[in-house]
Amino acid sequence: MESTVLLIDMQSFYASIEKALRPELQHRPLVVSGDPERRSGVILAACPLAKSYGIQNAITLREAEERCPHLTVVRPRMSLYLQTSLRITEILGQFSDRVEPYSIDEQFLSINGCQTLFGSPMETARKIQQEIAIQLGLYARIGVGPNKVLSKMACDHFAKKNESGLFELTKDKLETHLWPLPVEKMFGVGKRMGRHLRRMGIATIGDLARCPLARLRKRWGVNGHVLWMTANGIDLSPVHPDTFQKQKAIGHQMTLPRDYRTTEEISVVLLELCEEVCRRARRQRQVGWTVSVGCRGADFNFPSGFHRQRTMPEATNHTMTVFSHARELFTRFWDGQPIRSIGVSLSQLSTDQPMQLSLFENNEQQYRLGHVMDEINQRFGPTAILRAASLTRAGQALERSQKIGGHYR
Repeated sequence: MESTVLLIDMQSFYASIEKALRPELQHRPLVVSGDPERRSGVILAACPLAKSYGIQNAITLREAEERCPHLTVVRPRMSLYLQTSLRITEILGQFSDRVEPYSIDEQFLSINGCQTLFGSPMETARKIQQEIAIQLGLYARIGVGPNKVLSKMACDHFAKKNESGLFELTKDKLETHLWPLPVEKMFGVGKRMGRHLRRMGIATIGDLARCPLARLRKRWGVNGHVLWMTANGIDLSPVHPDTFQKQKAIGHQMTLPRDYRTTEEISVVLLELCEEVCRRARRQRQVGWTVSVGCRGADFNFPSGFHRQRTMPEATNHTMTVFSHARELFTRFWDGQPIRSIGVSLSQLSTDQPMQLSLFENNEQQYRLGHVMDEINQRFGPTAILRAASLTRAGQALERSQKIGGHYR
């Protein structure tokens, strides 16, 4: 039996939740936005009515209000959105036990063997759409395909644009529906890759599908093979509930409330980021070999910043060790200009057991100390133990402890 995968995408997720809970706002343009007094004053979600005024995600709140003076602005409630996402997962679980969250508002669902219970793939998709609408008052767009990559593109390029919100992209529709699209529309191809492909004479997804595989492999190796497979509708990855648990990296990024200009104050947030990343690594009983640091400059008109990484002498989840390498990376590559965001990640992950012994460092003591600090913060709150640097003006740990995903709960 041929595989069938659904990609369920919630329309304007945050904004739709707010409208579902406040019926009086149903016919008003609404956006969910962060605090306008801070860097987070950007649009996180806009309802379809707000989008009709040209309002898109990631523009500033000020720009959005200029385009629509009677705009309704709602502050984000991340706990509510996460709870709603879990409710959607529960609803999908009524149709299949193979549910894979892809993001907070997108989830894959494998319905192999479920046709006798719920009908054809399109009938199943329609029932899921109706069930979500009845239970939560939210509108789902659903792409159907024989694998994850085709169901994703079915949703993004077709289901979102038709009246029913449903579309099935089968292998026999590739040539008529998918291949004529610009190559940048293909899943896995961004602007930069699109430019490279166009310089090779590849302008559409069909051009990529028909390109000799050897040519793509010679240029990009395994990644070139993956591009060719995607263009031809081939995806061997299964729908698995635990996919997100198999992380390749653990990272944390922070948009700063103001321009940070000195090494001293940047080091404070860098330490806080390393603390958060290492805490998550310890919770998952993992250590990492590679630390990465990236930042963006404060001037939007002249974009600047960098992203660099280095491999450490040994895998670790010890905060001060990771911070030491992260600070050296930052100091080496920072151009001295003010920054507006900064991030740290730990990759090349492996289990923390067994632990590598060192002749010069007491790794076991560092390891146990980190877990004791984590346990105290878990029992008594995330600010029960703070490093002194976090109490300075540059510190963000106290404020961020009240937020989820950088926004108030």
